[in-house]
Amino acid sequence: MAGTQAAQHAQALVHSSQTIVVKLGTSVLTGGTLKLNRAHMVELVRQCALLRQQGHKVIIVTSGAIAAGRQHLGYPELPKTMASKQLLAAVGQSRLIQEWESLFGIYGLNVGQMLLTRADLDDRERYLNARDMIVALLDNGIIPVVNENDAVATTEIKVGDNDNLSALVGILAGADKLLLLTDQPGLFTADPRNNPDAELIREVHTIDETLRKIAGGSVGGLGTGGMATKLQAADVARRAGIEVIIAAGSRPDVVADLAKGESVGTRFLPLESPLESRKRWILAGPPPAGDIVIDDGAAAAVQLRGSSLLSKGITAVKGNFERGEVARIYNTKGELLARGISRYSSNDLLKIAGKHSKDIYQVLGYEYGHVAVHRDDLVVI
Repeated sequence: MAGTQAAQHAQALVHSSQTIVVKLGTSVLTGGTLKLNRAHMVELVRQCALLRQQGHKVIIVTSGAIAAGRQHLGYPELPKTMASKQLLAAVGQSRLIQEWESLFGIYGLNVGQMLLTRADLDDRERYLNARDMIVALLDNGIIPVVNENDAVATTEIKVGDNDNLSALVGILAGADKLLLLTDQPGLFTADPRNNPDAELIREVHTIDETLRKIAGGSVGGLGTGGMATKLQAADVARRAGIEVIIAAGSRPDVVADLAKGESVGTRFLPLESPLESRKRWILAGPPPAGDIVIDDGAAAAVQLRGSSLLSKGITAVKGNFERGEVARIYNTKGELLARGISRYSSNDLLKIAGKHSKDIYQVLGYEYGHVAVHRDDLVVI
């Protein structure tokens, strides 16, 4: 999509009601200090209230629970353990939602709290329940305020950072735009903190290894997400047809300007064909349970012709997964091609790998169809 088309896309969205996810990192909410910056939070709320007046739907994905808890308890010295983080989150989450409730109340707006974990998105039924809840809040004029449920989340069920959580929330809500607000103006060609020649990347059409290397590791000591996680979030969201912008949360009127389609920060263009609901879940929901390696012929069929994956093209199966679980699909070079719901368990796939579809029943004594992964259950990456 050329620059002119991107501008037309932005302008088209401006003239219609949009669903906009505003992700606010800890660095934005604290201004780099150790406590919440209430004055700046008021300003962000004012901009979101303006969007509501213009007919847009707004979702807040907020960090800051641990910072709020630490502030409320007077910055205690605690062991560096998961339990300590959960303690601070448990104390801070109520303080944080009270703050948002108070500030949005200035503009006569109600908020509804949603605390999510990875487990809420892994299970198809819970995913749909979460989607119905967020849609119900929006349809009733209530602003969803979403955070990861850090007080109960363990390593196994954590999304891990609010950048990726915001992408998943955007998919749940069928959002048009995801604004990743941070302490940086956007994604640069190099680290601007130690390279004076670094230039802001205004528009991204393709996320590749070069861009991932530029994004590097985490920035800042207060939050859990850096540019690398923002790139992951952008990659997930744009595959669901969501436009993503990384911009500085401290910039005046940043939310309002981005909603209007102004050129601010780094803009990631959405893929032209948004995924249907089931494929969005495959992409955003459960973490892969295992891997399937396929030969060149199968890779071409899946990638170029939109075909289902047949057992004949499978060369290796890794991990232990059941029928109906999501698996990653790689070529023989180790390149990730797709994610999909396997119609057979890993043990079954090992037995039928390399064999014709017509032989599945003979090998297993039963069959769940003639394909290993149906194209309706495949998301090509």
